[in-house]
Amino acid sequence: MTQSAPETASKPNVVSIRDLHKSFGELEVLKGISFDAREGEVVALIGSSGSGKSTLLRCINMLEVPNQGTVAIDGEEIRLRGKGHDRRIGDERQIHRIRSELGMVFQSFNLWAHMTILENVMEAPLVVQKRPRPEVEAEALAMLAKVGIREKAGAYPAQLSGGQQQRAAIARALCINPRVMLFDEPTSALDPELEVEVLRVIKILADEGRTMVLVTHDMEFARSVSDRVIFLHQGLIEEEGTPDQVFGATRSPRLKQFLNAANHE
Repeated sequence: MTQSAPETASKPNVVSIRDLHKSFGELEVLKGISFDAREGEVVALIGSSGSGKSTLLRCINMLEVPNQGTVAIDGEEIRLRGKGHDRRIGDERQIHRIRSELGMVFQSFNLWAHMTILENVMEAPLVVQKRPRPEVEAEALAMLAKVGIREKAGAYPAQLSGGQQQRAAIARALCINPRVMLFDEPTSALDPELEVEVLRVIKILADEGRTMVLVTHDMEFARSVSDRVIFLHQGLIEEEGTPDQVFGATRSPRLKQFLNAANHE
């Protein structure tokens, strides 16, 4: 755990989700989710495949537009228009501005193959935030050093291992100075030995007091890095609490079954 509950409880909400619903055709994936992530808090989303974890994360930055409910970042509600399946972004300027404050790291690394690692990391601050190139380059190199691949700045993605590419993706997300970091199963595409190096970097970020919401299949990691753990089951929050509560004093039979299965993988 990165901080004690009283420390985070007094801090403002960076992410606020209220009554979120999301369907794909007839399939209802999210059935009314509400939760907050406070400043400096690390929230881990766990649950079996298909429980809605990644969809929930993608709704935070509107890569998926919810059919119902609200998302607010730093108290500012994202404006949507329409209803149900016709719901869409209501203010493109607002969503571009808010997305520039959200660092997202995906399962796949999503690096530009034709750009060097340094160019990948610099792209958003230069193009989206329109910051001065010397300032951005210095910060990008510092972020690559933070994630342990400063010497790979001039290399192309294809020349890096999967773990190095994912660390470059983390550096890219950090370089926009995000209010919150979103991680969607950041190690699921990696071999175990490469997974360790990426988890180590995320742990460093958590220890720095960064606000993070992360989807992970690694229960040991979720327990060590999180301030709060949310267990999703069939599109609803089945149980949530501190890691000690969720993993050590489990109340839900479904969560007990999930954790038993996870421990035997």
